[in-house]
Amino acid sequence: MQTSHQDAASSTLNVAPGSIVTVRDADWLVTNASPTRDGLLVEVTGLSELVRDTRAAFYEGLDDIVPLDPRAARLRSDTSPGHRQTRLWLESTLRRTPLPLGEGDLSVSTRMLTDTLGYQRSAVRKALSSEQLRPRVLLADTVGLGKTIEIGMILSELVRRGRGERILIVTPKHVLEQMQFEMWTRFALPFVRLDSVGIQRVRQKLPATRNPFSLYKRVIISVDTLKQDRYLNHLRRQQWDAVVIDESHNLTGVTKNNALARVLAPNTEALILASATPHNGRKESFAELIRLLEPTAVSPNGDVDPQALDRLVIRRHRYSDEVKREVGDQWAERKELQHLVVAASPAEDAVADELAEVWLYPQVSSPYSGDNKGLFPWTLAKAYLSSPPALLESVRNRIRTLGDTRTLEQDRELEALRRLESLARDSTEGESAKLTKLVAYLRQVGIARGSAERVVIFSERVATLHWLQSRLREHLKLKDEQVEILHGGLSDVEQQAVVESFKQSSSPIRVLITGDIASEGVNLHSQCHELVHFDIPWSLIRIEQRNGRIDRYGQQHPPQITTLLLSPSNKRFSGDMRVLQRLVVRENEAHGALGDAAVLMGAYSVTAEEKAIEQALMKGNPIDEVVPGVADIADSDDPWRAFLQGYSESTPTAVSATVDDGGTTGLFESDADYLQSALHEVFETPAENLGAGGVDWKVHSGYGMVELSPTDDLKQRLTVLPQSYLQERKVLGDMKLATTETRAKASLKDARDDASERQSLWPDTHYLGPLHPVLDWAGDRVLAKLGRNEVFVVRGDVSVPTVLLLGTLSNARGQVIATSFVTVAGGMIRPYASAGEALADLGITSAHTNPGAVESVEALQDLIPRAVDRAVAHLEVTTEAAAADARRRVDEWSQRVESWIETSGDLVQRADLKGRRSAVKDEERTARSMLPSRHLARPLLVVVPEEA
Repeated sequence: MQTSHQDAASSTLNVAPGSIVTVRDADWLVTNASPTRDGLLVEVTGLSELVRDTRAAFYEGLDDIVPLDPRAARLRSDTSPGHRQTRLWLESTLRRTPLPLGEGDLSVSTRMLTDTLGYQRSAVRKALSSEQLRPRVLLADTVGLGKTIEIGMILSELVRRGRGERILIVTPKHVLEQMQFEMWTRFALPFVRLDSVGIQRVRQKLPATRNPFSLYKRVIISVDTLKQDRYLNHLRRQQWDAVVIDESHNLTGVTKNNALARVLAPNTEALILASATPHNGRKESFAELIRLLEPTAVSPNGDVDPQALDRLVIRRHRYSDEVKREVGDQWAERKELQHLVVAASPAEDAVADELAEVWLYPQVSSPYSGDNKGLFPWTLAKAYLSSPPALLESVRNRIRTLGDTRTLEQDRELEALRRLESLARDSTEGESAKLTKLVAYLRQVGIARGSAERVVIFSERVATLHWLQSRLREHLKLKDEQVEILHGGLSDVEQQAVVESFKQSSSPIRVLITGDIASEGVNLHSQCHELVHFDIPWSLIRIEQRNGRIDRYGQQHPPQITTLLLSPSNKRFSGDMRVLQRLVVRENEAHGALGDAAVLMGAYSVTAEEKAIEQALMKGNPIDEVVPGVADIADSDDPWRAFLQGYSESTPTAVSATVDDGGTTGLFESDADYLQSALHEVFETPAENLGAGGVDWKVHSGYGMVELSPTDDLKQRLTVLPQSYLQERKVLGDMKLATTETRAKASLKDARDDASERQSLWPDTHYLGPLHPVLDWAGDRVLAKLGRNEVFVVRGDVSVPTVLLLGTLSNARGQVIATSFVTVAGGMIRPYASAGEALADLGITSAHTNPGAVESVEALQDLIPRAVDRAVAHLEVTTEAAAADARRRVDEWSQRVESWIETSGDLVQRADLKGRRSAVKDEERTARSMLPSRHLARPLLVVVPEEA
């Protein structure tokens, strides 16, 4: 039975992270609350003696969860030095309080270990816009702009907003580790990587009947693994806060990929699709992608709503105004394109003559006896242009297909194939002209055993990859490990190992020979700026994808793109083949003028482009008719181009107060200061040596680094990371944390440049960013010790006793819509824009001193219920604007649903509409569950005058 957000029951519980609840005769601190079919799933940390520090989860529909009344909070005088306990409790509570989804300012994503650019920040703001009741977006930026960084930023903000507890990332298998690495090193988001090794580890832990996705909250897995039937069945019973699907253009059509997407889309609130080539030229395929994001955005007739596109799709390219203003010297311009045209050898000329006269341009007809008679000869031609072994493989594969029992027509074909096989074998045994030219070029650019120079060589044929690997090792006198190949036949672990090794300066690899599996998603630019097309793809999109592996943001050396093309003496064949150079030229022109080569042909599909070019060659049509120049498409009425030209960024407006993170509240000077204070308080030992049942703690202030030895419960939070990383870097024994970006970036560079045998990109020192699991762990330990529905009383800069409160407006799903900070003093209420502003006004900062305990706090007890009641009344008025805005957006969504259903009524005979109508009705239930539901006011602090 599917459990999805649409099926989630409305909750009657008034709880939020930081609240105290009683369950099963024990007190618990709420760390997260998320909607399910059984009501809220409340995740907690134990406070009572028997459950202290225990982590658990309770369903509202299965357990009696009783929130403690904030009006009954007890006052407690803080006697700690500098009011450390007060500051720790406030800081930890504020960190655990979710921001509203539509909060205008980015909170944590810009404080991570990445140089976020303005165009990336605008993409995140659009995904989190207050106009979106839930984040659903297609990141369609062209190759090289940093979609992975945008994904990490969006996920970081969702986590900070309490909407990123359970996250699933689906990628091609060769970029699994790359994605895991970026999420951890840049954004401090630990994900378990379920590649073949990770899955085997899960199978050892869980019975075969158990849902593997119940074991981990955040998972990265390949699309090839996930689309298997047994995993689909598990996914139907699993819901997520966010799902990311990379290279999402592979989701359309009647495929297992599409079946996977249709299971995931309704079972997640946030859905992020990423693809540099989202439009494949077929209206219905593109509509299918948009429908995954929002079913009502596609009419029953299959038309995509243009306004929905503007809301759901983000598309920029290298030369978009907002991009080119910022990339600067972090993205070097390409060098002039190089074409190396190579005259065929006599043996290769003999093959070309045979192909031209017998197969491509025969006097009678091609000897090919199968279907698509006109296309197979061009398949042979493509193999010939790739390499002699590639042609020999294609010929022999066809001979095997014919078998032993043949027709007369097939006998004729077999005879022709045998003759071609003999010629191909002769050319294989001789010297390849193109290989000779490649070797000379590689020597020219400095590829050698003792050199640091590197090159990426692309070819479509696996036979060519293996042949090049063997021949280049021989001709360049390179060691075996200096020439590696990458193709889809390798296991996921083998593919990841090659990709990650090539990124390191210490890697032995000097020549990476790869198929088009590496043309999507792989970053190869950190150590390489030379790329060679050993054969030319018959697709502009594929050329652009290949070039984007080294021509991307972060490339500081001008990338050099070089093509090799074999030119036989047969004039007809040679003439047709030379037009292929025009494809590379056209891609280069489009790259500079449009930033997107796909718009030239308007097919938006590698397969469609290849077919169009094949047809033009087969029929002898001019290639310019199929592949126009930039100037020729100026007046094109292509709908996708029209969308791109009409694209406008919408800037959301903040509607609520800001819940400050550490470093902005003024309570602590830095995250490291907060962590050190938390450890000192929790373990009650000297700050510089927290042994004796605590943790060892060392500060290297001159190096911007701290060290600690993780406790068992902290180790548990980190075990999802790669075991090799944890063991090699000894993370679970001695965790090194960089407290400055400079130190953290240096650690990343050291890992890339490490010349040791270990060869790992994972740094030994990790950046202590605001979402780091160590800070979460420290905050939970603080709240478990101090958070018993008690409110600290301190002295401050006030004239009368003053209560500081945090107010939240939430929906029926338990999600925060708006927040507000107020103080109540003498019956007067005062709002603040942020916690930092309120605390500064009250005189509570990191430099605060404690003159001594506040006596007779019992006399102040009546302040709490009066302040809570006053704050709730104030919230009902002041958050009405946010509530009205939420109701407006729910109504607009509901109207779209009603309009869609009404329109579909005229098409009831169409069988495909049944499932779509069901999905649209689910949208209605989702929208209604997001209506404002209840207010909660929690007292945070009581401040009395200094002389009290």
